[in-house]
Amino acid sequence: MRLIFVRHGEPDYEHDCLTPNGRVQAAATAERLAGENIKEIYASSMGRAKETASYTSKKIGVDVNVLDFMHEIDWGDARDKATEEKLDYEGHPWTLGCKLMADDPDIANGKDWASHPYFKYNTCMDYYNLIAENIDKFLAKYGLIRENGYYRCERENKDTIAIFAHGGSGGLMISHIFNLPLPFVLTAMPYGVCSVSVIDFAPQFDDIAIPSIELFNDMGHLDNVRVEKLHFEK
Repeated sequence: MRLIFVRHGEPDYEHDCLTPNGRVQAAATAERLAGENIKEIYASSMGRAKETASYTSKKIGVDVNVLDFMHEIDWGDARDKATEEKLDYEGHPWTLGCKLMADDPDIANGKDWASHPYFKYNTCMDYYNLIAENIDKFLAKYGLIRENGYYRCERENKDTIAIFAHGGSGGLMISHIFNLPLPFVLTAMPYGVCSVSVIDFAPQFDDIAIPSIELFNDMGHLDNVRVEKLHFEK
């Protein structure tokens, strides 16, 4: 199975929709995806993701299904507000991930990143656990069963599906699927608006699929799109 992940277009965060630029980007993305033979389309429950997906839906004639667990994440100190200790940068996981990578790369790049106070006491971990649990349940519907950090192919499936979501929820999903430390993913693997990334779940050893990145952060379809500017923040 192939999973195409698309980040939403340039957002109007106040109204949770796309800007005029974002709509142009979403239309260009629909053209880019038209030849991918996508069988099913999913989007987070947030307006900017559903609106981005709607262009591809209309282009290829496939309805959009909602994946609520892929809505954008939140962050901040999860401890009692009375505690004297506070997370730096209001708990912003991208900034904290970068700081941890610079200050303590052994922790940031290892298995213990989630035990560091930057993340242990951060509400973003509630979202991480939610996404990790539910993306595995979602993949299981396609015959991919999580075992020992990889996926066992319970049955053959050569479908291509697309998920339209966000910078944060997508990063957490990628961290879990590939067993990559979240600070590393947030720092070293950014992706832009309406970028296309492709994950391949083809089995390599008998029925075991070690997910591979077929494509990451492809924005070539936006090269000739006239927009005022492209935003790369959240």
